[in-house]
Amino acid sequence: MPEIASQPPAAGQGYRPPPQAGTQTTREDLRAVIAARRDLGPEYEDALVDSFLDKLDVEIAARVRNEVAAHIGHQPLPGRRPKDSAVGVALGSLGIGIPLTGIAAGTSGGPGLLLAWGGIVAVNLAYALSRRTQR
Repeated sequence: MPEIASQPPAAGQGYRPPPQAGTQTTREDLRAVIAARRDLGPEYEDALVDSFLDKLDVEIAARVRNEVAAHIGHQPLPGRRPKDSAVGVALGSLGIGIPLTGIAAGTSGGPGLLLAWGGIVAVNLAYALSRRTQR
């Protein structure tokens, strides 16, 4: 069995992932900050670090915006269903239907009961038709 090296590869050897967009600029900025720190001395270190971090924040925000923009309009991830608000409308209709049934039957009898449930059915039908036209 071959022996596995216990030491990490020397600088410049081994696998390096391909640089991402903006990575080279970030490396150059960091090198510039280090060089400026050498030239200016330790008393400017905090200002240099803050400046570099501000540039890094801007770059990260741009990357996040690009990723979000790239994913807008894409299909949902496999295995995940989009939220279906029809369940909420159906449960809400049943939840409202119970007290309306009692109130309508108690005060108006049959005609009130038909009117209350006719309204609930009309709301659900309108919702179903609006969903059909959105597809």
